Amino acid sequence: MREERYDISGMHCAACSASVEKVTRRLPGVERSDVNLTTGIMTIRYDETQVGPEQIVAKVEKAGFGATLHGRKTEQAEKDAKGGEEAALRRKKWELITAAVFSVALLYVSMGQMLPFGLPALPLPDIFSMHTHPVNFAILQLLLTVPVLYCGRHFFTSGFKALFHGNPNMDSLVAIGSACSFAYSVVMTFLISDDPHVYVHNLYYESAAVVLTLVSLGKFLESRNMQKTKGAITALMRLSPDTAILADSGREVPTKSLKTGDIVLVKPGQRVPVDGVVTKGESSVNEAMLTGESLPVEKAAGSEVIGGSVNQNGVLYVQVTRTGEDTTLARIIRFVEDAQGKKAPISKTADKVAGVFVPAVIAIALLAAAAWAIAGQPFAFVLRVFTSVLVIACPCALGLATPTAIMVGTGLGARHGILIRSGEILEITHSVDTVVLDKTGTVTEGAPAVTEVLPYQCDVDTLLRTAAAMESVSAHPLAEAITAYAAGKGFTDLEKPESFENLSGRGLAAELGGRTALAGNRRLLEERGVEVTPLLPDAERLSAQGQTPMFFAAGGKLLGLISVADPVKETSAAAIQQMKDQGIRVVLLTGDNRAAAEHIGNLVGVDQVIAEVLPEEKAGVIQQLQDQGRKVMMVGDGINDAPALTAAAVGCAIGSGSDIAIESADIVLMRSDLQDVPRALRLSALTLRDIKQNLFWAFCYNTVGIPIAAGLLYLFGGPLLSPMFAGAAMSLSSVCVVGNALRLGRAKL
Repeated sequence: MREERYDISGMHCAACSASVEKVTRRLPGVERSDVNLTTGIMTIRYDETQVGPEQIVAKVEKAGFGATLHGRKTEQAEKDAKGGEEAALRRKKWELITAAVFSVALLYVSMGQMLPFGLPALPLPDIFSMHTHPVNFAILQLLLTVPVLYCGRHFFTSGFKALFHGNPNMDSLVAIGSACSFAYSVVMTFLISDDPHVYVHNLYYESAAVVLTLVSLGKFLESRNMQKTKGAITALMRLSPDTAILADSGREVPTKSLKTGDIVLVKPGQRVPVDGVVTKGESSVNEAMLTGESLPVEKAAGSEVIGGSVNQNGVLYVQVTRTGEDTTLARIIRFVEDAQGKKAPISKTADKVAGVFVPAVIAIALLAAAAWAIAGQPFAFVLRVFTSVLVIACPCALGLATPTAIMVGTGLGARHGILIRSGEILEITHSVDTVVLDKTGTVTEGAPAVTEVLPYQCDVDTLLRTAAAMESVSAHPLAEAITAYAAGKGFTDLEKPESFENLSGRGLAAELGGRTALAGNRRLLEERGVEVTPLLPDAERLSAQGQTPMFFAAGGKLLGLISVADPVKETSAAAIQQMKDQGIRVVLLTGDNRAAAEHIGNLVGVDQVIAEVLPEEKAGVIQQLQDQGRKVMMVGDGINDAPALTAAAVGCAIGSGSDIAIESADIVLMRSDLQDVPRALRLSALTLRDIKQNLFWAFCYNTVGIPIAAGLLYLFGGPLLSPMFAGAAMSLSSVCVVGNALRLGRAKL
């Protein structure tokens, strides 16, 4: 099976996207086809032995739309497309202004005399008077309507084209309603001379024009707001600089021409062009837009840097490690695009409704018109009902309800360093009731660090200086933890051992300052005749907590004990408490011994500890929890926990921004901060709430609006809805849905 994405052009409403889905799903070998109205992207999965891209494109084009493979545009084509979108929005703006000016003038001419509140006398010559020159009066309205129809011409071209292809959309409804009002008014204009007093009151030019103007206003606001919903991807795309400086020659070259192994120069204030490793220099780098981490990160030789991050105060020489689509930034963009392109399960109901909505509305409009005609109402009344039903029945709000909320929700998550793979994951995350946490690298830092320094018959400085001098000759992770700790305390100018010997399984012996120094476990020191009894209770206590106590001696005398462990992250306990406050059961799952696991579990306050579990057994534990009816989220490093992440309802990878396992999890937390887990849970709940609000109002609007437009209130002595008010209500519904989704973007996680 092959999965591809296509850019679909010519879509204007949910009925359009439903039509594209319908025709493509009918193709042989197509497993699924989902079209996102807001992004304009179709994701299709098919058997390439039965169907190919040519047939897919041809089928979409036959339905009245355009299709091109997504991501196959050249850089210039992308710029042209972006410029085309901006130009189209500017054109819409000026056409809207023009239509509004002529519509206001038309309303003034046609209805000004009927308004009860003191409108000034119309400054029109007598030759345009409705009473004395009715024909001129009608022709003036016709002349004022034509520019509005021209400004809204895309409704007619798109609407009738879709109608003739058998896939009527929202534009079809507007086009039919407006065209009927205009055509009827033109006929009345030619008949006025026969009976002026009757036909002059049957002109509906203002309905045809004002409906187009109001719908155009709604479409313009919708398009402008849609650009805001795409802000997350747009902001990420802007992070990558167009050029980079090669360190060897000082030449400025396009970023896309960089190759792995190139060394680039990054000056203060510049963005790092691509992923790489610092070879020389020190600086602070702001990675906020990529990881959500507000504080700058210190970088030195050996540090990894992410393309798109901002170098703040020093000069860095960076060796390129990833380019093009392999960079962290490119993967994040692809991750967010995929999430915004995939539908949430809740949207299936809206899609099914939208697929039959427009044909059903046309049928309702015809039936309502026929019923009123049979009831003896004049043709003008029947036309008014027919037009109002067509115009008010807007499937746009229905189609925009889910994708706009998904786009804004995933964008909000991306700004906080929370990447969510799909709309489905965003929807189901809120129902999680159990979070299973891997210990190493998730709850803990994932690297050894000094936790306790206990000197014996010497001061702390003497113990640290001796320990760091000895361990400086070792590459063992525990030795590196001690030297790093000593360096942080200012012990950098250390005495070098004259000789040293690694003693496997026991520690290290060295000649230091003319004395034999020892570093290792109890067994080593006892073998060399050093008495460790005074510190044994402390060593046993620390060992029970899963720490590694190391004894140090010099000249046959015990100097003290330094304990090394994988420390708990500062935010872990607070994050777990936040999850428990949300009603989540928190489980610690680890391969460590039970004593160490229980100690860590008690420190951070988990509900249950499952220890001594092999990596390949973790998925089984997840399955057991889910068999008990629990909705489980597994949080791990995304690499050795991959089977468990896959087995869980929601897999969540936590790690640094330059080394995230994007392919192994449903959610990726760019920061190594467990507090992003409750934030992700809250984001899911907020997004689902927004979707439900949008769908409620969209369904409610159409359920109430269509019967009123069909004349239900008039039947019981109430008013008959004007097509103008129908157009205003229709536009307002779409704007409200998009506005409600944008409101989500300001939520605090």
